[in-house]
Amino acid sequence: MSLRRRYLLTAAVGVGALGAGAGVAWWRFHPAAVASDAEVAFWGAQFDGPSGETVRLADWRGRPLLVNFWATWCPPCVEELPLLNAFHANQAAKGWQVLGLAVDQAGAVRKFLQQLPLSFPVGMAGFAGTELSRSLGNLTGGLPFTVVFDEAGQVAHRKIGQVSQADLKLWAQLM
Repeated sequence: MSLRRRYLLTAAVGVGALGAGAGVAWWRFHPAAVASDAEVAFWGAQFDGPSGETVRLADWRGRPLLVNFWATWCPPCVEELPLLNAFHANQAAKGWQVLGLAVDQAGAVRKFLQQLPLSFPVGMAGFAGTELSRSLGNLTGGLPFTVVFDEAGQVAHRKIGQVSQADLKLWAQLM
């Protein structure tokens, strides 16, 4: 085989591998469509809070709401919590609400919140949170997963993976 053919074959294999990798990454980190009736099921759900209070999701409807599915054992989740805390503090006066849904054991979450108190409410979603996040487009059940609902209670934005300051800034401007 000539050097030119070998080069072209190597380049073609490389481009193919790059395309396959990009496709897998897109599938892994791109939310799927929201399941039919997922929004209705979301607004009908309720969970216990860290102190035993009831967190009814219907109570959050009517204003922009950022919901973050997280767990104490998830490093990117823990890393983004201070950013979400700051977003809550800065945007609450503008009508924004933030709710954390912990896909974790209640005892671990309570212990974690003693070390890193959050200014926004947390619901103990447990394993039910994984199914709820899947219905909202997180097919792999990966964490963290963030969903933004508009004032009408419709899904406006979703992100699988850690949120950034740029994400939060963009979402705040669009609502």
